[in-house]
Amino acid sequence: MPQVVAQGKLIECESKANLRKVLLNNCVDLYNGGSHVINCRGLGSCGTCAVKVEGEVSVANWRDQKRRSLPPHSPTTDLRLACQTQVLGDVKVTKFDGFWGQGSQLVWTPEG
Repeated sequence: MPQVVAQGKLIECESKANLRKVLLNNCVDLYNGGSHVINCRGLGSCGTCAVKVEGEVSVANWRDQKRRSLPPHSPTTDLRLACQTQVLGDVKVTKFDGFWGQGSQLVWTPEG
């Protein structure tokens, strides 16, 4: 079973599990500030669940690519939308600041 490391937690999940659901079901602080209230609930339209993912995950789908091509995101960053990402193998997740998680300052790392 794949393992997800995020905010100091080691989480086992099924292969092809949705990263957003895995993180939220394990009390990982996925959203910054008010975005925990104002988000699209996994539809891929708001971009607030953007995280840096290292490891084996699905290829970015059209929703992920389209949303990250719009401000304040940029298609050139290495962020992914957790709601549009499937976990295929072991991954490490990092969250940055900013309402959409698009900032440059770390909020949390895989280790904590």
